Amino acid sequence: MSDTQSQESVINSTNTVSPGELLSHQREQLGVPLADAARALNLRPAVVNGLEQDNYQEIPVAAYRRGYLRAYAKYLGMDDRLVLEAYQARHGSIDAERKVIPVSTTRPPSRIGAWLFKLVTLLVIVGLIAVTVMWWQSRGGNEPPGLGSSSTEETQNAPAEPPEAESAAVEPSITSADENAAPVSQEQAGGADAVAVLDPPTLVSSDDAPPAETAAVDSDSQDTADAEVTTNANVLELTFNEQSWTEIFDATNQRIFVGLQTPGTSTSVEGQPPFRLTVGNATGVELRYQGEEVDLPAQAGANNVARFTLGE
Repeated sequence: MSDTQSQESVINSTNTVSPGELLSHQREQLGVPLADAARALNLRPAVVNGLEQDNYQEIPVAAYRRGYLRAYAKYLGMDDRLVLEAYQARHGSIDAERKVIPVSTTRPPSRIGAWLFKLVTLLVIVGLIAVTVMWWQSRGGNEPPGLGSSSTEETQNAPAEPPEAESAAVEPSITSADENAAPVSQEQAGGADAVAVLDPPTLVSSDDAPPAETAAVDSDSQDTADAEVTTNANVLELTFNEQSWTEIFDATNQRIFVGLQTPGTSTSVEGQPPFRLTVGNATGVELRYQGEEVDLPAQAGANNVARFTLGE
């Protein structure tokens, strides 16, 4: 019998079952701590505890109560219709629905603000004009910029030097350089017999070098392979056949996995052993560690929640 059918049978058999009892029973069955449920719903723990205790002092508005009950039921994987029917049976007659009508207020535009805006705009314009006048006076010109200056006119009226003159000035220097270079090359040619012949440098073949680099590469490859084997040995593989709340801590007391898992999902968790595990609804979860299957039902208690340490 599924959880939904069991909840329906409880409601049909008696009218004393409250929505808080349904929610509290389902949370304990999954092994979900109250603080984690409040964090997942983005509510204060006092509000979530009030929902389970059928104490709605923290939620005075009935519409909010139904919304929180519906969200809590969906988070626990329950049929929210059953929880709302249980709430209606116990509290529907005393609920007074109050419609909150939003009040909209319109404020006339402030005259002081309008005048202040105009004054600031006028001051900005006057400041720009003053800066422009000061800049133009600092240049010492009587004509506005853009009409041209004396330097621009002189540049335009100056005669351009023909390119032939520039080429002619360059060619003599090149010719004289060639003439001066010829005797020097002849003297160097005449003294060739006195120049000692240097032996060519000895080249070391790459085949004669010691295979240090190759050995380093092989060592790195071996270290990488050993690291992969060590890493794979510290991996937990979980398969969730049913809904389960699971929490895992490693040897450094760091929580490496937590959350309410949905059926049909699988995950791999890596960390430093030993691991501390809390697995809700343990009969619906498969766990493998170092390639071997872990018997979770044997670790589970009376509420079907397995709390144990693995990899010691």
